[in-house]
Amino acid sequence: MSEKHFSDRMRQLRNLVVMAMADGTIGEREVGFVAERCHELGLGEAELNRAIRYGLGDDAALELPRDAEGRKELMIDLVRMMAADGVLDESEKRLFALAAAKMEMSTEQLNQLLDQTLE
Repeated sequence: MSEKHFSDRMRQLRNLVVMAMADGTIGEREVGFVAERCHELGLGEAELNRAIRYGLGDDAALELPRDAEGRKELMIDLVRMMAADGVLDESEKRLFALAAAKMEMSTEQLNQLLDQTLE
């Protein structure tokens, strides 16, 4: 795996942990989702541990991808993470809305993404 590809996947994993921690706790189903995505991204236990340490740190923040495909993948993962524990917490919704605004996603794009993800 190239260094850029690895960095992109680590960023994605860290972003999931940041979203999981947005409400101040990380539940069992959220941990399960993060571990599943870690595996799907081709990352191992060491990378998962680094991502969790990052998410628990004081400087934890979403790192937004620059390319459109990366942004779409991030937003899909964030929706799936928010839904993982069955509770859409206000802090999670605010973080999601902030990410969407910073990436200049339209309401139409968000609605399409939500429909596609939650089918």
